Amino acid sequence: MGYESWLERDRLMLLDFDPLVTGMSSQPFRLSWAGVGGKRVRHTPDLFVRRADGTGLVVDVRPDERIGPDDAMKFAVTAAACRSVGWDFVRVGTPEVVLMANVRWLAGYRHPRVHRPEVAARLVEVFADGGGLLAGALRVGDQIAVLPVLFHLLWRRVLAADLEAGLFSADSQVRLGMVREGGGDAVASAAAASG
Repeated sequence: MGYESWLERDRLMLLDFDPLVTGMSSQPFRLSWAGVGGKRVRHTPDLFVRRADGTGLVVDVRPDERIGPDDAMKFAVTAAACRSVGWDFVRVGTPEVVLMANVRWLAGYRHPRVHRPEVAARLVEVFADGGGLLAGALRVGDQIAVLPVLFHLLWRRVLAADLEAGLFSADSQVRLGMVREGGGDAVASAAAASG
């Protein structure tokens, strides 16, 4: 998926981490309208997001300190255009540093090749009542084999931790997440792009 800045990349990663997001595309369309004095104004939003409930979300990514009057006008026109077709619109800036660092770390374990069903099942048992990340991993087995599965389960939200409390450490508290293995009746809570 394409992105034009590290900030867009970070926002894409947060959206990828959101279990309520089912699809994304970058620079999905271009708006064009007559501005002041008839001058042609164009704007291409950064992202289109499809949610699990079928709704659409258009996202523009720009740090607060880089929004001038022309940008604000473009975002307002984009929001109105989105409303007219039943989509939501949000302009997002820089995500919280600790959250982003933790999500970046977990993204390295997102691929299914990391999943080991027997280790995953044991981790779910161990963290049923919560506990420290490393202590729980060691209860399951060799940390070199167990930690990648633990981080994969955190990415998939089978397990959960407070991603804003601090950078992952041996003492990070891990508990069961909202998304369960097998998932047909899974309940998901979103770490929304704008969160």
